[in-house]
Amino acid sequence: MSQSLARILSLVLALGLSCASPAAAQVYAGQAVAVDGDSLEIGSKRFRLFGIDALEARQTCTRREQAWQCGEEAAATLRGLIRDESVSCDQKDIDRYGRIVAVCTANRRDLAQVMVSMGLAVALREFTTDYVEWEELARQRGLGIWAAEFQRPSEFRAGDEESAREERAMLAEQQRRQSVRNAQELSRRAAASTSGVYYRNCAAARAAGAAPLYRGQPGYRSGLDADGDGIACEPYRGNRG
Repeated sequence: MSQSLARILSLVLALGLSCASPAAAQVYAGQAVAVDGDSLEIGSKRFRLFGIDALEARQTCTRREQAWQCGEEAAATLRGLIRDESVSCDQKDIDRYGRIVAVCTANRRDLAQVMVSMGLAVALREFTTDYVEWEELARQRGLGIWAAEFQRPSEFRAGDEESAREERAMLAEQQRRQSVRNAQELSRRAAASTSGVYYRNCAAARAAGAAPLYRGQPGYRSGLDADGDGIACEPYRGNRG
């Protein structure tokens, strides 16, 4: 087997392995915005709190024979917990909507644990038992939903048309993003197979001593040629004033 073919096969195997492990653990941190009682955003990334299911924002419960906007309270509580705090999220998985499922903390507090212990979310035993004890404690103390009549969030979503529309929209967006990733992957593999040389980015090309790359040279591709002048990874010239 030639060295060139061996490099191509190694690249394809590496790419395949990276695509098969989208949930590789990462830690994200920064200012966050609460979407509802169990999901939040840090920049362009959306996170779902691992191991719990909070009341939906539109969900209404009954407490002391009065309507209680329990879903709004859950969302407001999470907003309060992360306000002016840096949030750290330790990735556990990626759900089918493309959200990062993570254990998130703010001011050293596990946000999922706080939501469950206040009676504003239920523990998802099928994923972890970490929050079962806190749910039982909230139930014993009659906190939040445990002093009210309520539907489990999953049951509410199943009968709520707006939730169904949001789910379809999230799935469609996830499919669109996956299609883009697949197209990019095919482009990378095509570049590697046709030239036998592939640089993931300009830093890799420079590290290999190959930069700048000219159109037609092995390793050149339009994705590295930001200004489209036929020269990729040329030295940055900056503003001369």
